[in-house]
Amino acid sequence: MPTPSAEITLSTSRTLGLVAIASGEKYAQANQALEAAGFSCLPNGAYTASLADDQAARRTASALVHRAHEHGATIVTSPRPYLGDIDTEIAARLPGTWSAELEVYSHPLWQEDLWYGLWEAGEIHRAIEDHRVPFASVLKNGTGTELLLVERPGHRSGYLLGALTEHEKEDLHGDPTTPRTIVLPADPVLAAHTVTHAFLPAYRRALHHRDLNTVLSALERIREEHQNLQVIKDSGRFSDGVPLGDSRLIAGMEQHFADWAWLSFSDVLEHAPLLLTRCRPAATAWPDDAAALTRLCEALVASQDALNEWNDLRHDLYSIPRALPAHEWSQVRGQLGLAVLPAIETWLADSEAFARQVRAAVPGGPAALSAPSPRLLTARPAPPPAHPTSAAAHR
Repeated sequence: MPTPSAEITLSTSRTLGLVAIASGEKYAQANQALEAAGFSCLPNGAYTASLADDQAARRTASALVHRAHEHGATIVTSPRPYLGDIDTEIAARLPGTWSAELEVYSHPLWQEDLWYGLWEAGEIHRAIEDHRVPFASVLKNGTGTELLLVERPGHRSGYLLGALTEHEKEDLHGDPTTPRTIVLPADPVLAAHTVTHAFLPAYRRALHHRDLNTVLSALERIREEHQNLQVIKDSGRFSDGVPLGDSRLIAGMEQHFADWAWLSFSDVLEHAPLLLTRCRPAATAWPDDAAALTRLCEALVASQDALNEWNDLRHDLYSIPRALPAHEWSQVRGQLGLAVLPAIETWLADSEAFARQVRAAVPGGPAALSAPSPRLLTARPAPPPAHPTSAAAHR
């Protein structure tokens, strides 16, 4: 990704006038040149100079050329309008309420942080990996949807749009359900139409698949341990064939399983309610699954008190400067796991019906994504210390 050590990219804005963004390993020198030429710095790190007065604008431009030479900075004039204007125009035309924020990645290393937030490995990922991207815009709808908008490298017009996520990702290249990069036209009106009618529906379907995979993965983790426990209880022997010797060991093993199972079942409690609201068994080839879905919903409702207790406990602990010891967290999780064990067993028994009904309920059509979807259960806060690793934020 070769780039001058200090570079100034110039573009024009209808509201700001001349916009300059410094980049390169010695971007600070470019910033000094801009300040010396009379540019004003915006909170996002871009610099501006008014074009309202022609004579003043010419003086500023002349000063910039001289100051850039003095500070060893290269000036590049962009053929595109300022991205901070384009992103706002696109956001204003999307369904719901969206905001747009330009981010500046002056040092070449800064843009690498975007790799971990991108939800797919398509063209936008390659653009960030193979080209200098000194700035980009993040479009947000205020309910967790974040989209990354960048100028398309190697082209004089057009943009790339991709999804950002704070969820832990596995294999970006091998997951067919991720929302793929989309190429947007230069016209903000046409770009917003493309986002609304092509990208957002794909994004909504990707969320649907991701949540389904999260629930099914959690159930498979629980199922394996549950089956192992049942074999030990039925045979009276450990998995290696050694007799238990003391029946009291069973209680301890059940407590350990409940502690471990609660962590996975909390994923079910978070993601399954919304998925269930989309299911319409009567419209599928398996209308008899309605009874299974009813049981699953009842199991979630029966778990509500345990989930509320879990969320309240963590909220209380995070509000004061102390932490519950790890063994006490284990006891709490074990108690909650035992309390919802009937619900867990119901979900294990009816998971196949759940999976086929959710797969048949993949959302289609334009997705507004302008308001939180209704949830049967309370959204859970971040996990407490001493738990399995949680997903890292993308920035």
